[in-house]
Amino acid sequence: MTKKSPRQWVYSPKSAPKPKIPEAIKQTVTDRCNALVENVLKPKAVQPPPEDADFNYIVDLSTKWHGSYFYFCATYRCPGDNCISEFFEIRFARLEYAGGDRFHMAYMRYTDQWQEIFRDLTLDECLDSIENDPMFMP
Repeated sequence: MTKKSPRQWVYSPKSAPKPKIPEAIKQTVTDRCNALVENVLKPKAVQPPPEDADFNYIVDLSTKWHGSYFYFCATYRCPGDNCISEFFEIRFARLEYAGGDRFHMAYMRYTDQWQEIFRDLTLDECLDSIENDPMFMP
């Protein structure tokens, strides 16, 4: 029989506050990412609905800010008769503002956890990764 260790207090310092995003950077990111979605990602991912639609399919791609995170989202349609909701949204890529003109990039794993794979990239490097890396496709 094993004996439990007694509970004890442990020092846990507060994490550093996230940097405030300047409005100019926020607007630049929004404009450039929306252009990428409209010109590159939508033509690849959004297709006409299949003839015999039994499975979910993408109907739209969008972006949104939430705090210091910028998300790329895919809206799916669920065509089945027994679906809970006809449409649902999945976030598939995330940029986190890291200060200056740098961002951290993460993708949504099948476990519904964000996996950060790139740190301190410029916006151009982030957009190139989203366009060319299959890890960031919806």
